[in-house]
Amino acid sequence: MTRRDRTELAAMLGVPESELGDYMPRFNIAPTQPYFILKTKYESREAIPATWGLVNSWAKDASRASMCINAKAETVDKLPSFREAFAKRRCVVAADGFYEWRGPKVRREPLWIHPTGGALLLFAGLFEAWQSQPGEWQMTFTILTTSANRLLQPIHNRMPVILDEAGAADWMNLRESNLLSLKRLLGPAPEDLLLVRPASPLVNSVKNEGPALLEDLSLFGQ
Repeated sequence: MTRRDRTELAAMLGVPESELGDYMPRFNIAPTQPYFILKTKYESREAIPATWGLVNSWAKDASRASMCINAKAETVDKLPSFREAFAKRRCVVAADGFYEWRGPKVRREPLWIHPTGGALLLFAGLFEAWQSQPGEWQMTFTILTTSANRLLQPIHNRMPVILDEAGAADWMNLRESNLLSLKRLLGPAPEDLLLVRPASPLVNSVKNEGPALLEDLSLFGQ
């Protein structure tokens, strides 16, 4: 999420600017790190802090958070880790784009995958709160994935579930009890929605941050 203008970002998300808290642009958001999610509150949207990696309310610790950063759309209504959240705690995770990698492990090439026209991507997500200490609740989330579309199939066999504005509203509507209808929202995104280009190898370390991560070094002969 690289937007510098908080006011513009809040307007795009449909939330009060105050709910973005200490927001700063991020260029390398990694699993188990803090971020924020969008959910519904009454008839409005709200943005709340949450950590990437779902931890169930009944969990004794966060040791499985890194294994619950994604949930498969095909089984989200069946697995104990996600089933209740799918029915009752659906959210949207907004981003400017995401990274994927290709090539051998010894020389992984990061790719920057982002929407045409500068829009936000709205990923389908689930959220849960758990107690890290008695009385101290922490919000966590996971991002749903589905089979890759034809654009991304040569890179990976999965991709995040990307919703349009209407789909995002339906997904966050917790009064929607038709789970089959909700699952119909979880298909691959249209091929013409996204663009793919190389990113800097700096992306390969979560310690690196900043706009340089999005530089396509091939344009400079490197």
